[in-house]
Amino acid sequence: MDNNVDKLYKVLDAFEKAGKSKTEINKIRKLLQKGSIAQALEKIRALNKEKDKKEPTKRKKKKKVIVEKQEKVEDNEEEPEEQEELESDLEEADGAEDDFEEFYPSFDYGRSNGKVENLANEEKDNGEESFSGKEGTNSKENSDGENGKNAESTDNNEKYEGDDYDEEDDYEDDDEDEDDFFEHYGWGTDELNPKDIKYKEEVQEQVSIYPDKLKNEELEKAYVGLLLNNPKLIVKYYIVFEECYFDDQSLLNIYKSILFTEGGKFTPEIAKKGFSFSVDNNQTYRQKQELKNEIANETYNPEKVYLELRKLCVLRKSYIEEPREEIQEQIMGIRDYELYDQMSVDEVKAAIIQVSVTQKFKQAVLSENLTDFLEKGENNLTNGLPLPFPILSSVFKGIRKGETMAFAMPSNSGKSRFTIDISAYTAFVHKKKVLVISNEMSEEKMKLCLITTVLNNPEMQKLHGQKISKTEGELLEFKFRPNKNANVEVDQDGFIVKQKNETRKEFVQRLKKVSDEFNKTIAVTDWLNEQINNSIYFINITDHTNDELKKVIMNYYYKEKIEYVFYDTLKTDTANIGNGEEIKRTATILSNLAQNFNMFICSTLQLAESTTMPINLTVNDLAVSRTVKEVLDTLCLIKQIMREDLDKYEYSLKEVDTKFFKLKKYDDPDERYYACVVDKNRAGAKPKLLFNLNLAYNRWNELGYLKLKAKE
Repeated sequence: MDNNVDKLYKVLDAFEKAGKSKTEINKIRKLLQKGSIAQALEKIRALNKEKDKKEPTKRKKKKKVIVEKQEKVEDNEEEPEEQEELESDLEEADGAEDDFEEFYPSFDYGRSNGKVENLANEEKDNGEESFSGKEGTNSKENSDGENGKNAESTDNNEKYEGDDYDEEDDYEDDDEDEDDFFEHYGWGTDELNPKDIKYKEEVQEQVSIYPDKLKNEELEKAYVGLLLNNPKLIVKYYIVFEECYFDDQSLLNIYKSILFTEGGKFTPEIAKKGFSFSVDNNQTYRQKQELKNEIANETYNPEKVYLELRKLCVLRKSYIEEPREEIQEQIMGIRDYELYDQMSVDEVKAAIIQVSVTQKFKQAVLSENLTDFLEKGENNLTNGLPLPFPILSSVFKGIRKGETMAFAMPSNSGKSRFTIDISAYTAFVHKKKVLVISNEMSEEKMKLCLITTVLNNPEMQKLHGQKISKTEGELLEFKFRPNKNANVEVDQDGFIVKQKNETRKEFVQRLKKVSDEFNKTIAVTDWLNEQINNSIYFINITDHTNDELKKVIMNYYYKEKIEYVFYDTLKTDTANIGNGEEIKRTATILSNLAQNFNMFICSTLQLAESTTMPINLTVNDLAVSRTVKEVLDTLCLIKQIMREDLDKYEYSLKEVDTKFFKLKKYDDPDERYYACVVDKNRAGAKPKLLFNLNLAYNRWNELGYLKLKAKE
């Protein structure tokens, strides 16, 4: 019985490929699905005898042709043998309905008033009348006799006389017998070769793209099976196209069939929107029957099945749309929520949003791994990189990733030089990649300051191996002293004089021969060029927005894995110039970047020009809003001690000490003293320190703890 039904499906596939009416083919398929085999056979025979409809074309006038009876009989005798085989095979399948009813007794196949109509026998009787084989005769021809057939033939030939088109010529290209399709698809044979079977469409097997936690084949089967057994459920329990994520593609195909066929008249238009039609063949038919029987023997709650599948589809959709693996893991983990079974679809969607938002922040269980935390001591609280200043390093616990630091100074006091000093120490002593962002000093000025710093810093001299002192001014003016006993012309300060007609290139070649100082300087710059793995990257931004600043930092973070950033000077963005309160917004952005991406970000700030003594500086002396302090981890206020006030101060090597030192007065104007007031420190103490600065060499020395002298 199943073999015959399969053959009928193959015939329908062949009809569809041949261009037969899709509407009629779909009607026949529905009859087969309901088990009405006899009615399906009747429609198949009728469809087989129909010619494909084509638009007639206008023909020239043709002469009247009288076709004699004998000629027509001869034409009929020449009908292909395949037609006879087709009729035989169709009659062979004609009795399939009885087997079908016996196999599926739960369906109502043509029953009326409690009695079973013998549709198969009735079909056979009708078949004998309407379709009797290759002779091509019917009961009407037998009753009308020979004269009737001649008259009919004459009428038909006269019908198209004159200007009307000739139907025979119109369809001469369509005379190929449709039975060739039956023969090709194995109709009437005991066995079919699968290689010869060609369908218009196939439901392709697809490897699952979901992890095991998001798979549930039984749930999908239960949902589709419930709809097959009761298509009216689709009125309420449908899944819209945007959220329809089946794992089993064959079940998705059947769901489409339910939308448009089994439950077509019940399905709301919104449920159909976006879906294509299903692929119907004998494989689909069998799967539907198996699902119906399987689900009919189970007890399912349609509402619960529908809710669980919709929730699963929502999770699948979010999973494949999320590129980040850590977020995908969190989405899968929603199924493990203790209250997942009680969650609605909307609550699952909300949980996905919560996962995406929460994942941006660092999460932990504070009570876990406390012993390891204490014993190993491997944490950012103790493992910050030391600053070139021992006391500040001790106070701040070094420069620590995840934090923001700021140093505030008045205008033209050396903020950029201080930035270069700390960034160079981080890059070359600690061998870390560094990004310097400046909106004040150009690339050329920063390069000159960097060379000056590296040449003269004692810690860095140990690295590059050159013991040398050169001021920034000497480097800028390209002044170098000659070796002893070198026969060269020098100026009043002892620097080699460039000859009047000598080019820069020629001067350089001569310096290499007569000046060790020059060669040591070049050796240092060559060493700097080789520091590829711990370079100092620089970007100059003048007109910028906060968003652009953030993108610059993130670009270097992803491109170079830079985790130490120095920003000179922290100001409001272009759109908010003059609005001091907006500086807090910029500082907040930097603080968020530091925490979320585990960076250290150090900025310089502007101190107002005020009469406040350096040792008495407070956050109120900032040129910008003092609320910026709220988002910083550390803040130092630095101001020069004027020469006339040096006698008012003294310093000690320890915070609590009995020995104090006076501040030495220098004749060199580049030698300065700076008071550094630690105004904020999340790590603890807030001392007041004394720095000695030589601007010409960009040399910063931390001397000790600063205090005012006691009045005598």
